Parts: sequence; structure tokens; C-alpha cells
Amino acid sequence: MWALPNQKGHSMYDAIVIGARCAGAPIAMLLARKGHKVLLVDRSKFPSDVRHSTLLIHQPGCQLLRDWGLLDEVIATGCPALRGWYVALGPLVFQGIPPPAEGGQAESYAPRRYLLDQILVNAAVKAGAEFRDGLAIEEIVKDGDRVTGIHTAAGTEHARIVIGADGIHSKVAAAVDAPEYNVQPARLSACYTYFSNVSMVEGAQLELYIGTYRGIFGWPTNDGKVLFGLTWQAHELEEMSKDLERNFFAVFETLAPDLYSRLRAGKREDEFITGRLPRCFFRKPYGPGWALVGDAGAAYEYSTAHGITNAFRQAQHAADALAEGLSGRRSLDEALADFERQRNDFEFPYYDFTYHQATQQPPDPNVIPLFAAIAKSPRATSDFFGVFAQTMSPAAFFAPENLGAIMSGQR
Repeated sequence: MWALPNQKGHSMYDAIVIGARCAGAPIAMLLARKGHKVLLVDRSKFPSDVRHSTLLIHQPGCQLLRDWGLLDEVIATGCPALRGWYVALGPLVFQGIPPPAEGGQAESYAPRRYLLDQILVNAAVKAGAEFRDGLAIEEIVKDGDRVTGIHTAAGTEHARIVIGADGIHSKVAAAVDAPEYNVQPARLSACYTYFSNVSMVEGAQLELYIGTYRGIFGWPTNDGKVLFGLTWQAHELEEMSKDLERNFFAVFETLAPDLYSRLRAGKREDEFITGRLPRCFFRKPYGPGWALVGDAGAAYEYSTAHGITNAFRQAQHAADALAEGLSGRRSLDEALADFERQRNDFEFPYYDFTYHQATQQPPDPNVIPLFAAIAKSPRATSDFFGVFAQTMSPAAFFAPENLGAIMSGQR
């Protein structure tokens, strides 16, 4: 067991969670609901926005919000439901609805982060977690190779386990030198902003336009605004950033002229937000006295917007594993080894699919007939969208028998 005797003069928590966003707040909530003593900390003062977020929560993530009793709060913010997809790949147009998540959740949502994250934090506090915001971590406290707590300007706190939910540049991961694997160089950079008074394609609430080394995405969020953005290749970001507005609209005008006209008729409500990953990776998500969830443990390319959904799923699975270990039903390392296997078994195929999409290379002429067959079939289109929404596994969709059925018109 990774138990640590209480040290005189210091609180002893079952778990300290660093980062109160889409991975950290849910895992704090779930552990607190199971009766564990949890400290949740974040360097930002809440409510707090996350500028570098494309907001989208796919159906499986929304199903978890429903399971946790929080989806109605998200809906109550006025965030519109997203069902219909419109995807243009050159002259081919795919329009339909992804399959629902297991559990029946059919809609996705894209709430602003200052609203979503506050809902998650409130739920953690309601469950019994202690929350301290505006508190930066100065040091990850260790005893030999075992993490035992955190040190901040307010003092030192100890826990049986310290959970890093603090993003790609995780202090926990750095302190323990968490091993990385399945590492890939970043391929994409992104640029996006918010517009008002922009209509969506009829029957769709999510639009994607896929071009050569370019992609466009957009979906509605709160307050009548729509997030629209694009992806360039990673190495282009510096050059494109020299004149963001001109280069942003030039891609829209070339790749999606109708959408370009709609954007120009609307009003841009925010500055342009840009970003790129340092690399794509998985990290070993546990060790003596520590664990990693969300982007701290695995980071993907932008091309499928899986980040929030993955964070929610990992929080649920890691909380289940931690609860078994903290309660003594299993050793923590055995339970968290199962969490790592569970995470990787599910996410590796989507990680590979996402990374392949991020090449943005022209489609192989040999697969054009397949895309054309998918576009003609409502069922095949729905299943294809499900690969992006994580409601259809890549292995099932790309199985030879399924592709053969699509090509023969049986799907």
C-alpha cells in the first residue's frame, strides 16, 4: 500500500488533486463522493476561463456529465445542443448525426470553459472536497522516490496520493520524470475565435471543412456565439501569425466560400487564439504516491477535439481505481496499472486515427470511391462521424467487412 503516516502539524488527505479543470475537478468530485478526504487546488482564481480550448464535449463525455448529475446544469447555461454534422471533403459532402453514446446520450455540447469548469468545481465542493484556488504549486514534496505532498506559499500538505491534472506541462509529471511513450511530433497548429450573428448550415450545428494541409471547424457555444477556427500545419504557425486576420479569412474564403460570407456578415467578438502542442504523447500515469489524468497523462492532436471527453473518461476510470486502492481492496499500484491498460486500450486507436487525420494530406485516389459511398449512405455517414465522436471504434468502422458492405451499398 502507498500509505504515509500523518506528519505532525500537517493535514493528511487521501488525495491531493492539482488542477481543477476537466480532469481534476471530476476526479476530486468522484473520490469525495466515495468518502475520501480530497484537496483540490488550482493556480487560477475561479470562475476562470481557458482560452486555449475548443470547448467541444462529444456524446460520451456528455453521457458522463449526465451520469454525474451535471448535464442539466450545463444545459441551463443556455449552451445549445449539437446534433447534426456537416462535413465537406472537397466536392463530397457528408451530413448526418453520429450514433449516440452507450447510455443513449445523443447530443454533444460546447460550453464556455468559465461556465463548465465552475460547474465541475462546485460539484467537487458539494461532494465534500476542499477547494483552494489562486494557489500555485511551488514544489512537489517527495520522500526518496515517493511523492508525499505539495508545497505552496500557504504551506505544505500531505496525501497518500498526489494526482496531477495540471495539463501537458504537468509539475507532477516533471517532478517524477514520468516516462513517455507513443510519442509523435506535433503536426497541427490551430487558430480560432468567436463570432456572433453567424448562421450554421441548415440542419447542422457542427461544420467541418477538410482541405489539403488546412481544416476548418465550428460549433455554437453560449450567448449566441459560435466558435470558428482552422488548423494549419504546425511549422506554419509562426509565419501565419504575422498577419492572423488576413491569413485566417483567406483560408475560409478558399476552402469554404459560403461560410466565409456568413462570417463576414457576422461580427467577430474576440481576438484570435492560437496554439500548438509541443508533441503528442502518452505518459505512464502512476507511480509511488502519484497519478496523472487528462492532458498530463496523454495529449492528442487537435483534429478530433477529444481532449475534454478523454479527461472525463479518465477521471471516472482513475477514480474507480484509486477508490479500490485507497480503501485497501487492492494495492494502489495494481489498481492504477489496470487504469493505464484501460486508458490505453481505449485511446490508442483514437490517438492513431487522430494523428493520421492531422497529416491533412490529399486523400489517396484509391479511397475516393469509399468516401463517395459513405456520403451516399446515411448509416455509413453516421458511423463515420461516430469515429470522430468516439461512439464508433476505428477498428469496427475500418474493418474490411464493414468497408466492403459500404462499397456494395449494404450499409
